[in-house]
Amino acid sequence: MAGWILQSRDETPIIIRLPPGSIRTLGRTARADFILEAALVSRLHCRLTADAADQLVVEDLRSTNGTMVNGERVERQLLKPGDRVTVGRVDFDVVQQS
Repeated sequence: MAGWILQSRDETPIIIRLPPGSIRTLGRTARADFILEAALVSRLHCRLTADAADQLVVEDLRSTNGTMVNGERVERQLLKPGDRVTVGRVDFDVVQQS
């Protein structure tokens, strides 16, 4: 199945799967598509968009502590395989499925 995977580096990894054409939010609230109960994560922290052209974009949703890509705070960023996305204190590795 094509699409994207974000996998945390935790002992028990958190895995987020994003098929092409999907838009998902990440945060602490029940309104988020992926609920992440972790330190420094905002209620609605960021949005992940896997478009039909097989690109993945992360967009910060005005979170208090920001969304980081490879250690840099971003508002909106096109992701590529091997990137590291940090939400709160959780690091995710970006992997593209073929």
